[in-house]
Amino acid sequence: MSVLRSFKASDLFKFNNVNLDIWTETYDIGFYLYYLSRWPDLCYVQEAPSGRMMGYVIGKAEGQNTEWHGHVTAITVAPEYRRLSLARKMMSLLVSDKHYRGFFVDLFVRCNNFIAINLYEGMGYSVYRRVREYYGNLGVGKGGRDEEDAFDMRKPLSRDIAQRSIRSNGRDIVVNAHDVS
Repeated sequence: MSVLRSFKASDLFKFNNVNLDIWTETYDIGFYLYYLSRWPDLCYVQEAPSGRMMGYVIGKAEGQNTEWHGHVTAITVAPEYRRLSLARKMMSLLVSDKHYRGFFVDLFVRCNNFIAINLYEGMGYSVYRRVREYYGNLGVGKGGRDEEDAFDMRKPLSRDIAQRSIRSNGRDIVVNAHDVS
């Protein structure tokens, strides 16, 4: 049986099978270490009985006042372990507002990653806005720049009684990447 546990710095030497995937954003070691030191209670891995990493989630808490929220920075499951509801289990840890008492949880997803979008919508997330050129690593796009849009998806938490953190027309709202913090 697999184990869901806190992400440790030594896990960075074991996650190539998870990160080597077209849909997974990868970062440098310093990025992961920053999250592990700043938000250790929002970073988890799913580990197989053999010790092989099955997936991980890293998040953070940010914002001010009614914009105080949890953010899913990265969620990924190794291809051989997909369709086992591991992503749902890991995501549920970040939706629990016991850690940071936020108004909502948000995440960014490529607009063409339909499988992930369907997963998130099934978990209660909705599109808040489209962010132009959020991702920039798939080669040269129009205008000579790397570019790919993302959806900013949000799920309101119990503290957002009026549900101000979501909107019904999010797919129609478009902002530039430099306007998103």
